Amino acid sequence: MKIIITGSLGNISKPLAKALIEKGHQITVITSSNDRKSEIENLGASTAIGSVNDVAFLTQTFTGADAVYCMIPRANYFDSNLDLDAFTRTIGNNYAEAITKSGVKRVVFLSSVGAHLENNSGIIQRYNEIEAVLNKLSDVSLTFMRPTSFYYNLLAYIPQIKNQRFIATNYGADELIPWVSPNDIAEAIAEELITPLDGKKIRYVASEELSGHQTAKILGEAIGIPDLKWKLISDEEVLNGLISVGMQPKIAKGLVEMYAGLYNGLLAEDYYQNRPAVLGKIKLADYAKEFATIFHQN
Repeated sequence: MKIIITGSLGNISKPLAKALIEKGHQITVITSSNDRKSEIENLGASTAIGSVNDVAFLTQTFTGADAVYCMIPRANYFDSNLDLDAFTRTIGNNYAEAITKSGVKRVVFLSSVGAHLENNSGIIQRYNEIEAVLNKLSDVSLTFMRPTSFYYNLLAYIPQIKNQRFIATNYGADELIPWVSPNDIAEAIAEELITPLDGKKIRYVASEELSGHQTAKILGEAIGIPDLKWKLISDEEVLNGLISVGMQPKIAKGLVEMYAGLYNGLLAEDYYQNRPAVLGKIKLADYAKEFATIFHQN
């Protein structure tokens, strides 16, 4: 199959490209950086250099493809000029227009746990909007991938762990957190891209469900702090902490609302009703080795 992958060589797109190439598919990776060209081609893929903000470029690249993987690039939450809602809404609409104009028939879109919510989901609300836009497309078979909380988001707590020897936030503690590895997401996306589908479907992806305390224990043992604790603090404390390190206040508020939804069960309610029959292969103990390496490098 001829498959187009957005996301350059990101945490999901790179293992996805490698997995599909190994299966013998013809892969083109979209990247905005010329610097990525040689690395992409060394994997055995072709490169399409351009922006997801350019509908004409997307349309041209999607045309003739058997399947397309679409994702929203990560934005800089510390950019005071960023309009996150407009950023994501524009790219979602661009994908919808390019899919229609190119005539591609099989699409996988990287959405998120919590995308079933129209409100009270913080920054995840944007995925509810994009799913609604893509759902209106006709004559397209579309899978909405809804991964849970990414393991690598735990890296943000490294300064706090080093300075205070605990993780403090407004979710977790005794409540379960459904974690996921990007590699497990990539494997699920690869499966969806090459599997025929008539219509639209939602697929959740998770690797392991752990409480905050269990998460801290596994990380602590990996980094040499076996008594590492997970502390539950208020929404206001988390918000003030994020703003104090320079995060845009509106985005910080959206993150806190998302975390609060994870803690009170709202964010993951649809996930637990449609939990994947099989969780991913990569457990937190596996990822903790990578976490420890990064922890000790910083």
